[in-house]
Amino acid sequence: MGRGPSIEARKNAQDAQRGKIFTKVIREISVAARAGGGDPHTNPRLRSAIDKGLAVNMTKDVIERAIKKATGELEGVVYEEIRYEGYGAGGVAVIVDCLTDNRVRTVADVRHAFGKFGGNLGTEGSVSFMFHKVGVLSYDAGANEDAITEAAIEAGADDVVVYPEDGAIDVLTSPEAFAGVKAAMAAAGLAPGFAEVTMRADNDSPVEGETAEQVQKLLRWLEDMDDVQDVYSNAAGLG
Repeated sequence: MGRGPSIEARKNAQDAQRGKIFTKVIREISVAARAGGGDPHTNPRLRSAIDKGLAVNMTKDVIERAIKKATGELEGVVYEEIRYEGYGAGGVAVIVDCLTDNRVRTVADVRHAFGKFGGNLGTEGSVSFMFHKVGVLSYDAGANEDAITEAAIEAGADDVVVYPEDGAIDVLTSPEAFAGVKAAMAAAGLAPGFAEVTMRADNDSPVEGETAEQVQKLLRWLEDMDDVQDVYSNAAGLG
């Protein structure tokens, strides 16, 4: 199974997108609230979106206003969830999850990005079969492997992976168990450095040289788009 970016890489990506992250989180809060209701205690997706907002210092007033707009208490924009799939340079598989109020604009922008960097937009299902959804709690090298493993098993995690190249640790869960495992780990004094429900590739696709540069440019371009929430790929060796 593919490994996601390191905690440092995740944090650096968030810092680089600080100017746009609020917009992305508000859209996620809106869609989550509209789909599952405005109570985070009964809506795990909304709870996760709120946690993302709080992690980037979004105020509770902003969060509550986004929820009220989504549930109809205030007038707001309706966003549509769309997933695009395609191939980057070297045949790397890419999934692009979007929230948009203009499907025509978004598909044109995504198609342009793939074409600009040597890839092509595919059809629905063309690459998603190579990925699966998983909850990931990540710990930096030097974390207490025994304590994390014991607590993770007790919390109901599916697996604990230790990466020999740097000693980092991932606790893996089903999407449904993610919130409970995360809370249990925090209660045990083992809060992860980074935690998310994400898509991971079943197998990596190594790239190097100019191909790796093209893939990196494509992923960064997509991530920088306002309508794009998440980008997943099976590329390995990007650094």
